[in-house]
Amino acid sequence: MMQEETKKATYTIPVGPIHPALKEPIRLALTVDGEEIVDADVFVGQVHRGIEWLGMNRNNPVQSIYLAERICGICNISHPFSLVMAVEQAAGITPPPRAEYIRAIIAEMERIHSHLLWAGVAAHEIGFDTVFYLVWRVREEIMDLVEYVTGNRVTKAMFQIGGLRRDITEEQFPRIRQSLDYYKSVFDQLKRVFLDDKTIQMRTRNVGILKKEDALKLLICGPSGRASGVPKDVRQDQPYAAYADLDIKAMTPDMVTGTVVGDVYDRIIVRLLEVKQAIEIIEQCLEKMPPGPILAQPKIAVLLKALTQAEGEGIGRAEAPRGEVIHYVRLEAGQSTLATWKVRAPTYVNLMAVPTILKGMQIADVPIIFASLDPCMSCTNRMIITDRALRKKSIMSYEEMHRLSLQKTEKLRR
Repeated sequence: MMQEETKKATYTIPVGPIHPALKEPIRLALTVDGEEIVDADVFVGQVHRGIEWLGMNRNNPVQSIYLAERICGICNISHPFSLVMAVEQAAGITPPPRAEYIRAIIAEMERIHSHLLWAGVAAHEIGFDTVFYLVWRVREEIMDLVEYVTGNRVTKAMFQIGGLRRDITEEQFPRIRQSLDYYKSVFDQLKRVFLDDKTIQMRTRNVGILKKEDALKLLICGPSGRASGVPKDVRQDQPYAAYADLDIKAMTPDMVTGTVVGDVYDRIIVRLLEVKQAIEIIEQCLEKMPPGPILAQPKIAVLLKALTQAEGEGIGRAEAPRGEVIHYVRLEAGQSTLATWKVRAPTYVNLMAVPTILKGMQIADVPIIFASLDPCMSCTNRMIITDRALRKKSIMSYEEMHRLSLQKTEKLRR
Protein backbone atom coordinates (compact mmCIF):
# COMPACT_ATOMS: atom_id res chain seq x y z
CA MET A 1 0.00 0.00 0.00
CA MET A 2 1.56 3.30 -1.09
CA GLN A 3 1.84 5.89 1.57
CA GLU A 4 0.39 9.21 0.43
CA GLU A 5 2.63 12.24 0.73
CA THR A 6 1.37 14.74 3.23
CA LYS A 7 1.23 18.21 1.78
CA LYS A 8 2.46 21.03 3.94
CA ALA A 9 0.04 23.88 4.44
CA THR A 10 1.84 27.23 4.51
CA TYR A 11 0.44 30.58 5.46
CA THR A 12 1.71 34.13 5.07
CA ILE A 13 1.77 36.25 8.20
CA PRO A 14 2.18 40.02 7.88
CA VAL A 15 4.33 41.66 10.56
CA GLY A 16 4.18 45.46 10.59
CA PRO A 17 4.53 48.12 9.40
CA ILE A 18 3.28 49.02 12.88
CA HIS A 19 4.11 46.24 15.32
CA PRO A 20 5.23 46.10 18.99
CA ALA A 21 8.35 44.14 18.03
CA LEU A 22 9.40 46.60 15.31
CA LYS A 23 10.46 49.97 16.66
CA GLU A 24 10.25 51.64 13.26
CA PRO A 25 7.85 51.26 10.31
CA ILE A 26 8.75 48.21 8.22
CA ARG A 27 6.68 45.31 6.97
CA LEU A 28 7.74 41.66 6.97
CA ALA A 29 5.82 38.99 5.07
CA LEU A 30 6.56 35.64 6.72
CA THR A 31 5.59 32.38 5.05
CA VAL A 32 5.21 29.83 7.83
CA ASP A 33 4.60 26.12 8.17
CA GLY A 34 3.24 25.80 11.67
CA GLU A 35 5.73 27.78 13.79
CA GLU A 36 8.61 27.46 11.32
CA ILE A 37 9.45 30.27 8.91
CA VAL A 38 10.03 28.86 5.43
CA ASP A 39 10.35 32.17 3.58
CA ALA A 40 10.44 35.88 4.31
CA ASP A 41 10.20 39.13 2.41
CA VAL A 42 10.87 42.73 3.46
CA PHE A 43 8.91 45.81 2.43
CA VAL A 44 10.38 49.22 3.21
CA GLY A 45 9.62 52.75 2.09
CA GLN A 46 7.18 53.88 4.80
CA VAL A 47 9.41 56.71 6.08
CA HIS A 48 10.87 58.30 2.96
CA ARG A 49 11.13 61.94 4.04
CA GLY A 50 12.84 63.44 1.00
CA ILE A 51 15.80 64.70 3.03
CA GLU A 52 18.17 64.57 0.04
CA TRP A 53 15.82 66.78 -2.01
CA LEU A 54 15.48 69.20 0.90
CA GLY A 55 19.27 69.34 1.27
CA MET A 56 19.73 70.22 -2.39
CA ASN A 57 17.24 73.06 -1.98
CA ARG A 58 18.84 74.70 1.05
CA ASN A 59 20.60 78.03 0.60
CA ASN A 60 24.06 76.48 1.04
CA PRO A 61 25.77 73.20 2.01
CA VAL A 62 26.26 74.34 5.61
CA GLN A 63 22.50 74.33 6.14
CA SER A 64 22.38 70.75 4.84
CA ILE A 65 24.59 69.58 7.72
CA TYR A 66 21.69 69.97 10.13
CA LEU A 67 19.42 67.96 7.85
CA ALA A 68 22.06 65.21 7.71
CA GLU A 69 22.13 65.19 11.49
CA ARG A 70 18.41 64.38 11.49
CA ILE A 71 18.54 61.48 9.06
CA CYS A 72 18.89 59.23 12.10
CA GLY A 73 18.31 60.11 15.74
CA ILE A 74 20.93 57.61 16.93
CA CYS A 75 23.56 57.91 14.18
CA ASN A 76 23.38 61.71 14.14
CA ILE A 77 27.16 62.03 14.11
CA SER A 78 27.92 59.54 11.33
CA HIS A 79 25.71 61.26 8.75
CA PRO A 80 26.99 64.84 9.17
CA PHE A 81 30.50 63.36 9.50
CA SER A 82 30.17 61.70 6.09
CA LEU A 83 28.53 64.77 4.52
CA VAL A 84 31.21 67.24 5.61
CA MET A 85 33.96 64.85 4.46
CA ALA A 86 32.29 64.60 1.05
CA VAL A 87 31.96 68.39 0.71
CA GLU A 88 35.55 68.89 1.89
CA GLN A 89 36.78 66.45 -0.74
CA ALA A 90 34.76 68.16 -3.46
CA ALA A 91 35.89 71.65 -2.43
CA GLY A 92 39.52 70.78 -1.61
CA ILE A 93 39.25 71.74 2.07
CA THR A 94 41.51 70.10 4.68
CA PRO A 95 40.35 70.16 8.33
CA PRO A 96 42.99 70.93 11.00
CA PRO A 97 44.52 67.89 12.78
CA ARG A 98 42.93 68.82 16.10
CA ALA A 99 39.48 68.82 14.53
CA GLU A 100 40.11 65.34 13.12
CA TYR A 101 40.88 63.97 16.59
CA ILE A 102 37.82 65.56 18.17
CA ARG A 103 35.66 64.21 15.35
CA ALA A 104 36.88 60.71 16.18
CA ILE A 105 36.14 61.22 19.89
CA ILE A 106 32.56 62.34 19.22
CA ALA A 107 32.03 59.45 16.77
CA GLU A 108 33.21 56.89 19.35
CA MET A 109 30.97 58.39 22.02
CA GLU A 110 28.11 57.83 19.62
CA ARG A 111 29.21 54.22 19.11
CA ILE A 112 29.12 53.53 22.86
CA HIS A 113 25.68 55.07 23.26
CA SER A 114 24.28 53.31 20.17
CA HIS A 115 25.56 49.85 21.09
CA LEU A 116 24.29 50.14 24.66
CA LEU A 117 20.92 51.33 23.38
CA TRP A 118 20.83 48.29 21.07
CA ALA A 119 21.81 45.91 23.88
CA GLY A 120 18.94 47.16 26.02
CA VAL A 121 16.44 46.83 23.17
CA ALA A 122 17.73 43.32 22.38
CA ALA A 123 17.15 42.27 26.00
CA HIS A 124 13.65 43.74 25.85
CA GLU A 125 12.85 41.79 22.66
CA ILE A 126 13.39 38.48 24.47
CA GLY A 127 11.39 39.64 27.49
CA PHE A 128 14.42 40.25 29.74
CA ASP A 129 13.47 43.72 30.95
CA THR A 130 15.71 43.51 34.01
CA VAL A 131 18.71 43.59 31.69
CA PHE A 132 17.03 46.28 29.59
CA TYR A 133 16.81 48.62 32.59
CA LEU A 134 20.32 47.74 33.74
CA VAL A 135 21.90 48.54 30.37
CA TRP A 136 19.97 51.76 29.86
CA ARG A 137 20.97 52.91 33.33
CA VAL A 138 24.59 52.31 32.35
CA ARG A 139 23.96 54.13 29.06
CA GLU A 140 22.96 57.32 30.89
CA GLU A 141 26.61 58.00 31.70
CA ILE A 142 27.58 58.37 28.04
CA MET A 143 24.50 60.49 27.39
CA ASP A 144 25.53 62.83 30.21
CA LEU A 145 29.05 62.97 28.79
CA VAL A 146 27.77 63.77 25.31
CA GLU A 147 25.70 66.60 26.76
CA TYR A 148 28.71 67.87 28.70
CA VAL A 149 30.96 67.91 25.64
CA THR A 150 28.52 69.02 22.93
CA GLY A 151 25.73 70.82 24.79
CA ASN A 152 22.98 68.35 23.91
CA ARG A 153 22.12 64.69 24.44
CA VAL A 154 20.79 63.96 20.96
CA THR A 155 21.59 66.31 18.07
CA LYS A 156 25.06 67.68 18.77
CA ALA A 157 25.60 70.29 16.01
CA MET A 158 29.37 69.80 16.33
CA PHE A 159 30.36 69.40 12.69
CA GLN A 160 31.23 72.15 10.25
CA ILE A 161 32.71 72.00 6.77
CA GLY A 162 36.42 72.29 7.38
CA GLY A 163 36.35 71.28 11.04
CA LEU A 164 34.15 71.71 14.10
CA ARG A 165 31.92 74.32 15.69
CA ARG A 166 33.18 73.66 19.23
CA ASP A 167 36.44 72.53 20.78
CA ILE A 168 37.16 70.01 23.53
CA THR A 169 39.46 71.79 25.95
CA GLU A 170 42.08 70.38 28.31
CA GLU A 171 39.80 71.31 31.23
CA GLN A 172 37.23 68.84 29.92
CA PHE A 173 39.63 65.89 29.68
CA PRO A 174 39.24 64.79 33.36
CA ARG A 175 35.45 64.57 33.02
CA ILE A 176 35.82 62.48 29.84
CA ARG A 177 38.32 60.16 31.52
CA GLN A 178 35.96 59.81 34.47
CA SER A 179 33.26 58.41 32.17
CA LEU A 180 35.74 56.10 30.44
CA ASP A 181 36.87 54.74 33.82
CA TYR A 182 33.23 54.13 34.74
CA TYR A 183 32.67 52.04 31.60
CA LYS A 184 35.83 50.08 32.18
CA SER A 185 34.59 49.30 35.69
CA VAL A 186 31.18 48.00 34.51
CA PHE A 187 32.31 46.31 31.30
CA ASP A 188 32.91 42.92 32.95
CA GLN A 189 29.42 43.04 34.43
CA LEU A 190 27.86 43.75 31.04
CA LYS A 191 29.91 41.00 29.45
CA ARG A 192 28.88 38.52 32.15
CA VAL A 193 25.19 39.44 31.91
CA PHE A 194 25.03 39.07 28.14
CA LEU A 195 27.45 36.24 27.46
CA ASP A 196 27.09 33.99 30.51
CA ASP A 197 23.37 34.17 31.24
CA LYS A 198 21.67 30.89 30.32
CA THR A 199 18.43 32.55 29.19
CA ILE A 200 20.20 34.86 26.76
CA GLN A 201 22.33 31.98 25.48
CA MET A 202 19.28 29.81 24.81
CA ARG A 203 17.51 32.64 22.96
CA THR A 204 20.51 33.76 20.86
CA ARG A 205 22.86 30.83 20.18
CA ASN A 206 22.35 29.17 16.78
CA VAL A 207 19.52 31.62 16.15
CA GLY A 208 19.45 33.83 13.06
CA ILE A 209 22.66 32.46 11.56
CA LEU A 210 24.32 34.40 8.75
CA LYS A 211 27.32 32.49 7.38
CA LYS A 212 30.43 34.29 6.21
CA GLU A 213 29.87 33.40 2.55
CA ASP A 214 26.33 34.76 2.72
CA ALA A 215 27.49 37.95 4.43
CA LEU A 216 30.04 38.52 1.68
CA LYS A 217 27.56 37.73 -1.08
CA LEU A 218 24.93 40.08 0.39
CA LEU A 219 27.51 42.84 1.15
CA ILE A 220 26.52 42.96 4.83
CA CYS A 221 28.44 45.66 6.68
CA GLY A 222 29.15 46.82 10.22
CA PRO A 223 28.81 44.63 13.34
CA SER A 224 26.37 42.33 11.49
CA GLY A 225 29.06 41.52 8.92
CA ARG A 226 31.88 41.29 11.43
CA ALA A 227 29.79 38.90 13.56
CA SER A 228 29.78 36.57 10.54
CA GLY A 229 33.59 36.65 10.37
CA VAL A 230 34.03 39.43 7.79
CA PRO A 231 36.78 41.65 9.29
CA LYS A 232 35.84 44.81 7.42
CA ASP A 233 35.75 48.20 9.10
CA VAL A 234 36.15 51.55 7.29
CA ARG A 235 38.19 52.91 10.20
CA GLN A 236 40.66 50.06 9.66
CA ASP A 237 40.55 49.56 5.88
CA GLN A 238 40.33 53.16 4.65
CA PRO A 239 40.96 55.31 7.74
CA TYR A 240 39.58 58.83 7.86
CA ALA A 241 39.85 61.68 10.38
CA ALA A 242 42.34 60.65 13.09
CA TYR A 243 41.84 56.91 12.70
CA ALA A 244 44.97 56.49 10.59
CA ASP A 245 47.03 57.49 13.67
CA LEU A 246 45.21 55.13 16.01
CA ASP A 247 45.27 51.41 16.74
CA ILE A 248 42.12 50.10 15.02
CA LYS A 249 41.18 46.49 14.38
CA ALA A 250 37.89 45.01 13.20
CA MET A 251 36.18 43.14 16.05
CA THR A 252 35.04 39.56 15.35
CA PRO A 253 33.43 37.03 17.75
CA ASP A 254 36.30 34.54 17.58
CA MET A 255 38.30 36.98 19.72
CA VAL A 256 36.12 35.79 22.64
CA THR A 257 34.84 32.35 21.67
CA GLY A 258 37.61 31.16 19.34
CA THR A 259 35.10 30.48 16.57
CA VAL A 260 32.55 32.24 14.36
CA VAL A 261 28.94 31.06 14.11
CA GLY A 262 27.32 34.23 12.77
CA ASP A 263 24.28 34.01 15.04
CA VAL A 264 22.58 36.58 17.29
CA TYR A 265 24.97 35.64 20.13
CA ASP A 266 27.96 36.56 17.96
CA ARG A 267 26.36 39.91 17.13
CA ILE A 268 26.13 40.61 20.84
CA ILE A 269 29.81 39.76 21.26
CA VAL A 270 30.91 42.11 18.50
CA ARG A 271 28.98 45.07 19.87
CA LEU A 272 30.31 44.50 23.39
CA LEU A 273 33.86 44.34 22.03
CA GLU A 274 33.28 47.56 20.11
CA VAL A 275 32.14 49.35 23.26
CA LYS A 276 35.46 48.42 24.88
CA GLN A 277 37.35 49.39 21.72
CA ALA A 278 35.60 52.78 21.57
CA ILE A 279 36.78 53.51 25.12
CA GLU A 280 40.36 52.73 24.09
CA ILE A 281 40.10 54.87 20.94
CA ILE A 282 38.89 57.90 22.93
CA GLU A 283 41.78 57.42 25.37
CA GLN A 284 44.24 57.33 22.46
CA CYS A 285 42.74 60.53 21.04
CA LEU A 286 43.06 62.33 24.37
CA GLU A 287 46.70 61.27 24.68
CA LYS A 288 47.65 62.21 21.10
CA MET A 289 45.45 65.31 20.74
CA PRO A 290 47.44 67.93 18.78
CA PRO A 291 47.12 71.66 19.56
CA GLY A 292 45.86 74.19 17.06
CA PRO A 293 42.66 75.50 15.48
CA ILE A 294 39.50 73.47 14.91
CA LEU A 295 38.40 75.18 11.67
CA ALA A 296 40.14 75.49 8.33
CA GLN A 297 38.18 78.69 7.68
CA PRO A 298 36.61 80.33 10.78
CA LYS A 299 34.83 83.06 8.79
CA ILE A 300 31.56 81.66 7.52
CA ALA A 301 31.24 84.24 4.72
CA VAL A 302 34.63 83.24 3.31
CA LEU A 303 33.72 79.54 3.55
CA LEU A 304 30.40 80.03 1.74
CA LYS A 305 32.11 82.02 -1.02
CA ALA A 306 34.68 79.23 -1.47
CA LEU A 307 31.93 76.61 -1.66
CA THR A 308 30.08 78.66 -4.29
CA GLN A 309 33.24 78.79 -6.43
CA ALA A 310 34.12 75.11 -5.94
CA GLU A 311 33.36 72.46 -8.52
CA GLY A 312 33.79 68.73 -8.14
CA GLU A 313 32.55 65.50 -6.59
CA GLY A 314 33.18 64.06 -3.17
CA ILE A 315 32.46 60.87 -1.24
CA GLY A 316 32.42 60.69 2.52
CA ARG A 317 32.58 57.28 4.18
CA ALA A 318 32.26 56.66 7.91
CA GLU A 319 31.92 53.56 10.07
CA ALA A 320 28.62 54.25 11.81
CA PRO A 321 27.51 52.03 14.73
CA ARG A 322 25.43 50.01 12.23
CA GLY A 323 28.05 49.91 9.46
CA GLU A 324 29.38 51.93 6.56
CA VAL A 325 27.60 55.22 5.81
CA ILE A 326 28.28 56.79 2.39
CA HIS A 327 27.46 60.36 1.34
CA TYR A 328 28.02 61.52 -2.23
CA VAL A 329 27.90 65.20 -3.20
CA ARG A 330 28.56 67.27 -6.29
CA LEU A 331 29.34 70.98 -6.30
CA GLU A 332 28.96 73.24 -9.32
CA ALA A 333 30.78 76.56 -9.69
CA GLY A 334 28.43 79.49 -9.35
CA GLN A 335 25.82 77.42 -7.52
CA SER A 336 25.45 78.02 -3.79
CA THR A 337 23.58 74.77 -3.05
CA LEU A 338 24.50 71.11 -3.32
CA ALA A 339 24.00 70.11 -6.97
CA THR A 340 23.67 66.46 -5.93
CA TRP A 341 23.42 64.74 -2.56
CA LYS A 342 22.96 61.00 -2.20
CA VAL A 343 23.01 59.00 1.02
CA ARG A 344 23.50 55.27 1.45
CA ALA A 345 22.92 54.02 4.97
CA PRO A 346 24.12 50.61 6.27
CA THR A 347 20.59 49.30 6.89
CA TYR A 348 19.93 49.61 3.16
CA VAL A 349 22.24 46.66 2.50
CA ASN A 350 21.89 44.85 5.82
CA LEU A 351 18.18 44.28 5.21
CA MET A 352 19.21 41.93 2.41
CA ALA A 353 20.13 39.42 5.13
CA VAL A 354 16.61 39.27 6.63
CA PRO A 355 15.26 36.35 4.51
CA THR A 356 18.46 34.35 5.07
CA ILE A 357 18.57 34.73 8.84
CA LEU A 358 14.82 34.13 9.32
CA LYS A 359 14.40 30.95 7.26
CA GLY A 360 14.14 27.86 9.42
CA MET A 361 13.58 29.89 12.60
CA GLN A 362 10.51 30.04 14.83
CA ILE A 363 7.98 32.90 14.77
CA ALA A 364 8.87 33.71 18.38
CA ASP A 365 12.48 34.36 17.31
CA VAL A 366 11.57 37.06 14.76
CA PRO A 367 11.86 40.06 17.15
CA ILE A 368 15.36 39.27 18.42
CA ILE A 369 16.66 38.11 15.01
CA PHE A 370 15.44 41.24 13.26
CA ALA A 371 16.68 43.46 16.11
CA SER A 372 20.11 41.79 15.97
CA LEU A 373 20.78 43.66 12.70
CA ASP A 374 20.11 46.94 14.55
CA PRO A 375 18.08 48.26 11.62
CA CYS A 376 17.22 51.94 11.16
CA MET A 377 14.33 52.60 8.82
CA SER A 378 14.68 56.38 9.00
CA CYS A 379 18.10 56.02 7.35
CA THR A 380 16.81 53.68 4.66
CA ASN A 381 15.07 55.36 1.74
CA ARG A 382 13.39 53.49 -1.09
CA MET A 383 11.63 54.96 -4.12
CA ILE A 384 7.96 54.20 -4.68
CA ILE A 385 5.91 55.62 -7.54
CA THR A 386 2.23 56.18 -6.89
CA ASP A 387 -0.24 56.59 -9.73
CA ARG A 388 -3.00 58.51 -8.00
CA ALA A 389 -5.33 58.30 -11.00
CA LEU A 390 -5.22 54.50 -11.05
CA ARG A 391 -4.57 54.22 -7.31
CA LYS A 392 -1.81 51.74 -8.00
CA LYS A 393 1.53 51.55 -6.32
CA SER A 394 4.67 49.84 -7.59
CA ILE A 395 8.29 49.55 -6.52
CA MET A 396 10.66 50.42 -9.33
CA SER A 397 12.75 47.65 -10.80
CA TYR A 398 16.52 47.87 -10.85
CA GLU A 399 16.51 48.20 -14.64
CA GLU A 400 14.10 51.14 -14.52
CA MET A 401 16.10 52.92 -11.84
CA HIS A 402 19.30 52.32 -13.82
CA ARG A 403 17.71 53.79 -16.94
CA LEU A 404 16.60 56.88 -15.02
CA SER A 405 20.06 57.20 -13.52
CA LEU A 406 21.67 57.21 -16.97
CA GLN A 407 19.15 59.77 -18.21
CA LYS A 408 19.90 62.06 -15.27
CA THR A 409 23.66 61.79 -15.86
CA GLU A 410 23.22 62.76 -19.49
CA LYS A 411 20.93 65.63 -18.55
CA LEU A 412 23.43 66.97 -16.01
CA ARG A 413 26.26 66.75 -18.53
CA ARG A 414 24.27 68.81 -21.03
